[in-house]
Order: sequence, then structure tokens, then C-alpha cells
Amino acid sequence: MEMKHVIIFAVIGIVALLGFNIINGNSHEQHREVSASSVAAEQTEATVVNAETDIASQPLSQQPKAIVDSATSKIDQAQQAEQERVAQLDDAQ
Repeated sequence: MEMKHVIIFAVIGIVALLGFNIINGNSHEQHREVSASSVAAEQTEATVVNAETDIASQPLSQQPKAIVDSATSKIDQAQQAEQERVAQLDDAQ
């Protein structure tokens, strides 16, 4: 195979992947907008602000533990929100 054929094949592949990514991203955004609620977003933002100020107020020796605890609580909240969204989508279908 000549080098120009390989380059053309690579460019076509990149364009195809880019097109697929754009199409898939748009549908994902539409599903996200349907399942997201503004109340949950406001609660999450308030929790993030409080967690960051709590970490800064901790003594220096306690900050790593506070950071880990904060990350763990954020992960738990995100998982709970995801479960609620899945439940809403199941109810809608």
C-alpha cells in the first residue's frame, strides 16, 4: 500500500470517528438535560462550597483526611443522584 493511501485512509477514519463522536455527544447531552433537575444541581453546588471551606478550616495535619472524606461524600452523592435519575428514567419509560 502506498503512503498516500495510508494517509487518506487515516484521514477518513479520523473524520468518521469525529462524526460519530459529535452525533453520540449530542444525543448524550439531550438525555442528560431530560434527566437532570435544577434542584439537585443547586444542592450539589451548595455542598461543594461548604466542603471546600470546611477543608480549609481544618488543621494542616487533618487536611488530607478531610480531602479524602470530602471526595468520598461527593462520590456517594453523585452515585445517589445517578440512582435517582435512573429511577426517574425507568418510571418515565
